[in-house]
Amino acid sequence: MDQINLLWHQLTDSETIIRSGLLVITLIVFAENGLFFAFFLPGDYLLFLTGVFGGTGVLKEPLSQLLLSIFGAAVIGSLVGYLTGRFFGKSIENRPDSLLFKKKNLDSTRDFFDKYGVMALVISRFLPIVRTFTPILAGIIKMSWFTFVGLNLLGGFLWVGILVTSGYYLGHEFPWIINYVQYIILFFLGITTFTIIRGYFKLKK
Repeated sequence: MDQINLLWHQLTDSETIIRSGLLVITLIVFAENGLFFAFFLPGDYLLFLTGVFGGTGVLKEPLSQLLLSIFGAAVIGSLVGYLTGRFFGKSIENRPDSLLFKKKNLDSTRDFFDKYGVMALVISRFLPIVRTFTPILAGIIKMSWFTFVGLNLLGGFLWVGILVTSGYYLGHEFPWIINYVQYIILFFLGITTFTIIRGYFKLKK
């Protein structure tokens, strides 16, 4: 049990992930963007803190390398999610609930998709859980390949560009901010929780 708790902490602690290096960061981003069992992994604040750690010099890679690596991981991850939904959609929809899969996550993503249409692929980049399941659902409904690729690139560009770049320049200008990582995480979690709850009640209404 202690080993499981340690693994869980390592997978969800963004500071631990970032200090492990860019390769680990890109693998986490790849998984969180398209593997249905990886929806719990950090996303928004991981990108922002990667920028912060890059701006303060903890991460040695230049901003351009951070952006390209994470952008590539996000786009490829969503592509894997799309292909998973396209070829294994029925199996996913019919699988029973488990620790790493909840049917309600797919259902709430479907409601989100119904409301925003194809632009859900762009908007969902900034929403945890929904971000993981949106490309899968796009594959299930057989969205046009060219439409998906275009929106996947646009959403990935905006998500990675905004969060990593803003974090990078904030860390560069105010390096002391690295001592307040926990407050940054709480800030993002607060925004995320508010957005999800607000969206849930809107859809329910």
